[in-house]
Amino acid sequence: MEKIRLDKILSKSGFGSRTDSKKLIRAGRVAVNGKKALSSSEKAYPENVTVDGKKVEYKEFVYIILNKPAGVISATEDRKKETVLDLLPECYNNYDLFPVGRLDIDTEGFLLITNDGPLAHNLLSPNKHCPKTYYAETIRKPDETEMQKLREGVYIGEGVTTTPAEAEYFKNGILLTIYEGKFHQVKRMLEAVDNKVTYLKRLSMGNMKLPEGLETGEYVEVDLSFVQNA
Repeated sequence: MEKIRLDKILSKSGFGSRTDSKKLIRAGRVAVNGKKALSSSEKAYPENVTVDGKKVEYKEFVYIILNKPAGVISATEDRKKETVLDLLPECYNNYDLFPVGRLDIDTEGFLLITNDGPLAHNLLSPNKHCPKTYYAETIRKPDETEMQKLREGVYIGEGVTTTPAEAEYFKNGILLTIYEGKFHQVKRMLEAVDNKVTYLKRLSMGNMKLPEGLETGEYVEVDLSFVQNA
């Protein structure tokens, strides 16, 4: 790791904005290798920085799993509607977080929020065929013929036929695993077999699953080992 500006180190270690970090430095509370820091533009290795004599806990990347509730949009900001970032506390404001992919406003479930661009690209790239599993309830139970059509791929309009998926009955609905991410794909797939989704929840993405016990609207921060093989 290269040396990083002090204000960036402090802002990504839970000490507020870069303006707040500058105030700490001016107050003489920040040290690098035991020597009082003089400027926010000074560069250092995070492990050598202390505040009030305690080492900072710098995090370059943050990985958060949110159990997205309905009614919240998968965006970083919006003037009218609540976003998934609005559900997180202020301590994450300085990490430039974004949701990896989108869930429809009425869809619940697994959503990864991070600032790790390369990881997001790997998860979303069409060439990676990252599996995403959904639980869907519909206006009627699909028969086996319709389930087989979902497994083989269905035409969803606009010249698009979906790739083969996995479909099985589960509780009061079905589990559907897709390997691409077309707009409104699950809903359009069910419409293609003359059905309609009444409830939709994403359960997993790649190797990452919605943690058991994580209630709708709740989140949990996870470490890189949880997502690196996704």
